[in-house]
Amino acid sequence: MEATKHKRPKHKGSPKLFDNPFLEKLTHTHISLPLIIFTVIAAVLIYYGIVEKGFHVPEMILLFLAGLIFFTFVEYLMHRYLYHMPATSEKRKKVAYTMHGVHHDYPKDKSRLAMPPLLSLIIATVFFVIYRAVMGDYVFGFLAGFLMGYTAYLGVHYSVHAFKVPNNFLKVLWYHHSIHHYREPDRAFGVSSPLWDHIFRTMPRKPGKNPEVNQL
Repeated sequence: MEATKHKRPKHKGSPKLFDNPFLEKLTHTHISLPLIIFTVIAAVLIYYGIVEKGFHVPEMILLFLAGLIFFTFVEYLMHRYLYHMPATSEKRKKVAYTMHGVHHDYPKDKSRLAMPPLLSLIIATVFFVIYRAVMGDYVFGFLAGFLMGYTAYLGVHYSVHAFKVPNNFLKVLWYHHSIHHYREPDRAFGVSSPLWDHIFRTMPRKPGKNPEVNQL
């Protein structure tokens, strides 16, 4: 995306995306809201799968882990191919900027570090319908893991942009994402994990720490 490659990020402010006040308000989300919503939904799915559908706990754990891992794959694909779609027209450029380019321009805008809950609930419902059609009742454990993968992604993404680099094993996530924002927007697409960047060879080209990592 051109906006991410040629503009230096702004660390203050929150740009206006829509003239309509209702739509504009929907673009701002407090991080606690989706974290609570999807954690509760995941818990209900697990409960329903065990109590109503008769799944054993080990089965639910395996389904949960499968959904969690699959989410990291979907996260990578969406970030790489949807959020960073080529701006081949003015319309595509506008869509890409509204979805993700604005985040690259204003990475410290905390109210835009999560998708609006209404939109994410609609998307989660679509995933439920698809997964239910494909895997039947296994969807309850799988989707629970998938949604918790999403909450983990939100937690990591918010923390990376809102807090200083921790002095522990998690700091690799801070460095990885900072490289994507400040040096190579066409690399390092994984946020919750660099796993798929390793697999698809989109790890950063240059080794070393990013000097601007603490500005995230």
